[in-house]
Amino acid sequence: MDIQLADVLIHIDESLTADRRTSVETQLREIDGVVSVNNPDDKPHLTLVEFRPDKVDSKTLLEQVEAEGVHAELVGL
Repeated sequence: MDIQLADVLIHIDESLTADRRTSVETQLREIDGVVSVNNPDDKPHLTLVEFRPDKVDSKTLLEQVEAEGVHAELVGL
């Protein structure tokens, strides 16, 4: 079986506390099709999400971040 993966970079406008960043990451990880989420401490405004495009799309990922009350936008890779 050949599983296709895609990456999307989400830019978060606000400076979030560590707890808020963790909350956003957790919500993204719970989406079916999300493989990994990386939000490094040295780049807290950038969240890289690896996902299966046959299960979820980047718009849904952005909507989940925004549902956390965060202003964000997708950045193409």
